[in-house]
Amino acid sequence: MLKIPRYLAMLRLSVVSYLNTAPFRFGISNAQLVPSGEISISLDIPSICAEKLISGQVDVGLVPVATLPLLPHYTILGNTCIGAVGKVDTVVLLSQVPLEEIEEIVLDYQSRTSVNLCRLLARDYWKISPRFTPAQPDFLDILKGKRAGVLIGDRVFDHAHTFAYVYDLSEAWMNWHHQPFVFACWVAVHPISEEQWAPIEKALQSGISNIEAAAASVIPHYPNHYPVETYLSQRISYTLDAAKRQGLETFLSALSTITSQEIL
Repeated sequence: MLKIPRYLAMLRLSVVSYLNTAPFRFGISNAQLVPSGEISISLDIPSICAEKLISGQVDVGLVPVATLPLLPHYTILGNTCIGAVGKVDTVVLLSQVPLEEIEEIVLDYQSRTSVNLCRLLARDYWKISPRFTPAQPDFLDILKGKRAGVLIGDRVFDHAHTFAYVYDLSEAWMNWHHQPFVFACWVAVHPISEEQWAPIEKALQSGISNIEAAAASVIPHYPNHYPVETYLSQRISYTLDAAKRQGLETFLSALSTITSQEIL
């Protein structure tokens, strides 16, 4: 068993702030890990989760999996993740024209995984060659004509209906590789003992075993048009099983074919 460094007496976690982590947050809250001083939690967008892990601001992050090749060493903790088996609804390419007419794709700044998944799909599955442009925070207003954009997270529920074409990237991945997709997993860059992670893993598993209760706990915080329970129970797949691990290996292998200049 790994020895736990003294400075990790309390684990600092960075957790994605999107709706899709509601079961994780519900499980942790019910386990009362935070009041007992076992962990501290910050809620962040995926890219910030990765930045905090890399910079040492947190000990464990629910990080976009495209971050993994950037880490000199890391450990994937436990058997939970943010994944999907087919359509996910909240990782999409939005466009006013069909794929073959798109000339530019603006890439959401909130997640490294989703934008590079789009790059791979464009090059190897859709067989299109648009320009790729990093997005600014308020980039939706510029998605007009033949300029499309990758959008992730809760914002998709608010904006997808205004576009003529909505391409679900996880669904496209499934059609291409016939594998589930892993968007984020729990990662540590320093040794974490099994004993220290065990109560957190138990809390996470409890959360995903109680999706209805987790959904009920957050529904009051979301607009009526957010399909909270359906999304959590039918779109997000939380178990990091063998099929998802294989899908993750496939993605990381494909990601290695993108040059460092292309990866955002």
